Amino acid sequence: MDADELRAEIGASTVRFIASVVLHNQAVAQKLGLGGSDSQFLSLLRTHGPLTPGRLAELSGLTTGTVTGVIDRLERGGYVRRERDATDRRKVLVTQVPEAMAAIAEHYREQGEHLNAVLRRRDAAQLRVIADFLAEVNGAEVKGAEVQD
Repeated sequence: MDADELRAEIGASTVRFIASVVLHNQAVAQKLGLGGSDSQFLSLLRTHGPLTPGRLAELSGLTTGTVTGVIDRLERGGYVRRERDATDRRKVLVTQVPEAMAAIAEHYREQGEHLNAVLRRRDAAQLRVIADFLAEVNGAEVKGAEVQD
């Protein structure tokens, strides 16, 4: 296979991977009684740690009013809590509730085990290429439906 064919195969595989992740996330969210934005906020908090509502709005591309509604739902469901920032008491941080996150993690255990098995079959040089590729791909900040340059 030449380089163009490999790029096309990687592109198609990436689209299939994204679709499967999105569909799985939707199924998990539905089982838990969460909306799509709700589960994505949990992913943002897992990735970035505690965030202000304003930062959640920036990262998600949603309005601050919509963000407040999502946080309210997640708080009522026991998934997050609002806490005062220890360094600036005027700020509120949204943090995950660890026990709730542990329960959600069980829905992703099988996928995590599969990923770990696939990665264990790669040597350090191959893992470096994969890690570099993913870091570069993830470097394109996505905000809402628009990709930022």
